[in-house]
Amino acid sequence: MAQLRKGKLNYRCPSCFMRDLDIDMFLDTDTGIYSCIRCQFRGDEKKVLEWNEKVRERYGDMMKRFDKFDFD
Repeated sequence: MAQLRKGKLNYRCPSCFMRDLDIDMFLDTDTGIYSCIRCQFRGDEKKVLEWNEKVRERYGDMMKRFDKFDFD
């Protein structure tokens, strides 16, 4: 997805990304708060990065091959 503005890389909304939507967030330069244009998610850079780590847990085994499904 293309960035909304030139300059610093935009962050993706972690709340939308958990639902498989790829939405960039707007940064309010006066307050330093990121906000999503699609959902109600708002937060500073620290909160956005923390939530993005939660999203990484979902896709943690994406490149791992599962060939044994014996759970006994």
